[in-house]
Amino acid sequence: MSWIPAFDRFSKQSARFAGRPLAFTAAVAIILAWLVTGPLFRFSDTWQLVINTATTVITFLMVFLIQNTQSRDTEAIQIKLDELIRVTEAASNGLMDLEELDEATLDLYRQRYELLARQARQP
Repeated sequence: MSWIPAFDRFSKQSARFAGRPLAFTAAVAIILAWLVTGPLFRFSDTWQLVINTATTVITFLMVFLIQNTQSRDTEAIQIKLDELIRVTEAASNGLMDLEELDEATLDLYRQRYELLARQARQP
């Protein structure tokens, strides 16, 4: 499974590049170039298909690249939070790995902490 680290690096770099002004500028330049070539190709169906296909494929691939990056970032944040809970004396270690619980159990925790928050706001 040596392709997984390569994919992780590629997805991280792609997501990082996609969020930069240069990527936006490049996308605008490509669209402008496509618009300018419209009269040259007499606004044909093929001319329209080029931009439609390109944007569809890029969007489809970016969904997976960005999801990979977000999943990795979320997992890293959860591990860091678990470590903070572990080393904080007053914290409940039962809150570690909370994201792994089912929805019903999470709702019970949420209700408990909503009650604590309401009590903390009362004078």
